[in-house]
Amino acid sequence: MIDLVLATRNRDKISEIQQSLRTLNVRILTFGDIRDLPIVKENGRSLYENALKKAFLISSWTKKLALSDDSGLEVDFLNKRPGVKSARFSGENATYEDNNLKLLKLLTGVSEERRKAQFKCVMILSFPDGRIEQFEGILNGEIATSGKGNNGFGYDPIFFVPEIGKTLAEINQEEKNKISHRGKALKKVYRFLENYINQRYGN
Repeated sequence: MIDLVLATRNRDKISEIQQSLRTLNVRILTFGDIRDLPIVKENGRSLYENALKKAFLISSWTKKLALSDDSGLEVDFLNKRPGVKSARFSGENATYEDNNLKLLKLLTGVSEERRKAQFKCVMILSFPDGRIEQFEGILNGEIATSGKGNNGFGYDPIFFVPEIGKTLAEINQEEKNKISHRGKALKKVYRFLENYINQRYGN
């Protein structure tokens, strides 16, 4: 069994990743398992830069395979903002609610057809030898006029998905993992790791 270190301290992301990869023959390790795991400053200009920086640093430090995620919400009306600054949209120590309220305020009075948005996820697998693999997932939707639902995290209560007629916060985690941007990226990660394990260990 191989070790896979998650290069994130976001417990909500950790939970989604653990559920998506739970049937793989890997031992998933987090900052709770590894003492003094470095904290990586997310100051990149893109989701890819942040994801690469996190995965590469954690893999180099632990000498293990590391998986990182950087995700962002891109709103058409706001010229793709908040994008790479989604987690810090209302400031460095912003809460999920702070960010949601700011976004809703900026879209006050904006018509439904102009509230189109997409969630984008970039994941990087970094190997101790420096090799990297990149995976992406996108979910299209629109920004609701108010929050709805108690599940999920981040912008989930205000991200409405027309194909299911609900916000991401109105569905459970298993359903979310099937359609979300992170879920789509994780499906690709899963297939890659499954093949990698089979080739390396023959099981």
